[in-house]
Amino acid sequence: MKQALHSLRFFGIALALTAFVCGLASAVLWMQSAAAWERHLTRSYYTGKALFATLTAGGNPPAGVEITPLSPADQALAAEAAFSRISGTPRPALVTNVTIQQAASAQQPAHTLSLAVVAAELRYPLAKISFRDDTGAADTLGALTRIMASHCSDPVMFASVDTQPWQRIDGTAVWGCAAAPSDYRLIAVLLAVVSLGVMVTVFLDMTSHFDRFAALLRSRRRLGGPDSYETSGPRELRAIVAAVNNYLETGREQLEKRAMVLSGVSHDLGTPATRLRLRAALIDDPDLRQRLERDIDQMTGIIDSVLTYTRTELDSEEPRQISLTSLVEALVADYSDTGQPVTFRPSGAQKVQGGRSVFMLRRGQGTLPEERRVVVTARPVALQRALSNLIDNALKYGRRATVELEADADTATLIVEDEGADYRPEDLEKLVAPYRRGTNTDAVQGFGLGLTIVASIASMHGGTLNFEAGATGIRARLSIERN
Repeated sequence: MKQALHSLRFFGIALALTAFVCGLASAVLWMQSAAAWERHLTRSYYTGKALFATLTAGGNPPAGVEITPLSPADQALAAEAAFSRISGTPRPALVTNVTIQQAASAQQPAHTLSLAVVAAELRYPLAKISFRDDTGAADTLGALTRIMASHCSDPVMFASVDTQPWQRIDGTAVWGCAAAPSDYRLIAVLLAVVSLGVMVTVFLDMTSHFDRFAALLRSRRRLGGPDSYETSGPRELRAIVAAVNNYLETGREQLEKRAMVLSGVSHDLGTPATRLRLRAALIDDPDLRQRLERDIDQMTGIIDSVLTYTRTELDSEEPRQISLTSLVEALVADYSDTGQPVTFRPSGAQKVQGGRSVFMLRRGQGTLPEERRVVVTARPVALQRALSNLIDNALKYGRRATVELEADADTATLIVEDEGADYRPEDLEKLVAPYRRGTNTDAVQGFGLGLTIVASIASMHGGTLNFEAGATGIRARLSIERN
């Protein structure tokens, strides 16, 4: 049961049911409130129509409405249209004046109904009322009372028919605040928003486990990683992690066995190779002796290069923070000490774009200092091997090697340019595959794994190896991620 609670299937069904229940509850609350308000406004409308008949034809006022005559003092104020000063009106008082004309007909005479509605801090929007000739006077008053009921206020209405005295009309029981029904529509919206937020949070929390595990796998080859992974989260993710751990263990065992076999072969070939060297030394023919020794060297070199490539694939070196500038300078110095034509060309001052500000539309520019250390998180031994392979290739095929270092906030690029190589960049791209060599294999020693090893090292650092035409020859660009 506990495992079922941590299953994506369980959470999916639970979220679907929760969404349905919350949506249904929100819809019910909304519809009930909307229906109650419609009944309230409809009652106010028909009460207004009945009130018009009472004022013009006489009779009892509609239910919930009281009609009382004004005192002589208030009558004088009403005659002067000073309704805000009449006793018993709300404070502060805002007056809405309305005049309704009833045309004469065979059933009823013409009437002019003058109304003044006094409310606190509110004048009613009369633009919603139709005053057209085809609209009945009773309907007009009903529309007015409907508008009064739609606002939370306790207005006092004063009415005068034709030239008759003014009367006070109190319909608070029909269109006042206390008569309005409870409105749960805001609660319905809040319920929908809160339930949506909870479901989205739960969903994002579930998916975040997958995102974190995917990020760990993406950075594994570049930054190294544990022999196995552990993660919390749904049952399906744990099954995926278990399968990945099994795959990693199987691949690691295969590489270790391959390296062990190659190491054993290299060791076992050492004794016969030594005997062959001793026997070759006894050959009187110097040309034959030289060819045998060259074959022996090539045989042992092939085994060593394959073993180096396999160890690179094992990815056993732990990455750490290093100064790439110092590594390049030290390696170039080692080549120079042995008389090799290898030079390091420091990169010039680089310009960087600044950000925009509220005072300037154009971005500013800044210059980084020339003597700066490029710090990266990488495997120093692997990078030194990759750079050595590029320099060796430049020396073999181009007679000279010039090393440069470029860097920005995200990547660092090692550039090795030869001099006078007869290859094109697209030709060298094909030589990255294992055991692929150029056309001058007879003149240059090699086994076809140098660029393969470099490309593998670039990949484990999240980078690439590519080639381009330079000023003096071919430029090999080894790019890696800095962080």
